[in-house]
Amino acid sequence: MALKQSLEKNGLFLFRYRGQIPVFIFLLGLPFIFFKYYTKIYLVFALMFDGNVDLLFNILAVVGIIVSFAGLCIRAYTIGTTPRGTSGRNTKEQVANELNSTGMYSMVRHPLYLGNYLMWAGLLIFIGSIPLFIIISLLYWIYYERIMYAEECFLEKQFGEKYTEWSMTVPPFFPKIGSFVKSNIPFSFKAVLRREYAGFFATVLCFVIVDYIRAYGISMVMNYNFEWIRTSLYCLIGAGIITITLRSLKHYTKVLSDDNRD
Repeated sequence: MALKQSLEKNGLFLFRYRGQIPVFIFLLGLPFIFFKYYTKIYLVFALMFDGNVDLLFNILAVVGIIVSFAGLCIRAYTIGTTPRGTSGRNTKEQVANELNSTGMYSMVRHPLYLGNYLMWAGLLIFIGSIPLFIIISLLYWIYYERIMYAEECFLEKQFGEKYTEWSMTVPPFFPKIGSFVKSNIPFSFKAVLRREYAGFFATVLCFVIVDYIRAYGISMVMNYNFEWIRTSLYCLIGAGIITITLRSLKHYTKVLSDDNRD
């Protein structure tokens, strides 16, 4: 099998399981928090703040949450400004009734994957492990590169010269801010609420899991009292309530329905 066909085949396989593979990668990264070496490194950084571990946690938390929130916003704007039949949640095969070239797609060819990476990058910043950040980023690059390759092969076959001309001016992953063109259709907040509640809850859940595991690991060597992590539990409960509410509205009512969006 030629390399081109091999990359496309691998990309299609990863595309089908693109919702499950990141969870597996996340689970692989959790043991880093327990490594004795990592704990010592973390404490060295804490000493830079006069031993104020709370301050270090707060800095990492704020930066990490901001980065993840930026990823959520990118996904929200992309989904809220794309028409039916594009940027769908299909998992079996590629679907594209028209070529998106406005909104986020006027700056970057794969805005949803950019948003996904930023969501995970924020979590990695929150963890505070530089080696883990580098390793996971490389894994994500390999993972998403193949998915993007498969998608672009499909789009090139689907739209031909029109896709080629668009792809020549729009970068694949790093946005070209100055080329932004307003979307042709209005933003649909309903579409965002209907499609993004699961990703929102998963992000909050991952932050809380890391928060508790890290607190437990460091408390074993510092005897430090992490009473403040109760706040993260309250955030998780709140996110759970929001998620259950939106899921119920989606499946049992027409409140979030929008005929022009998936």
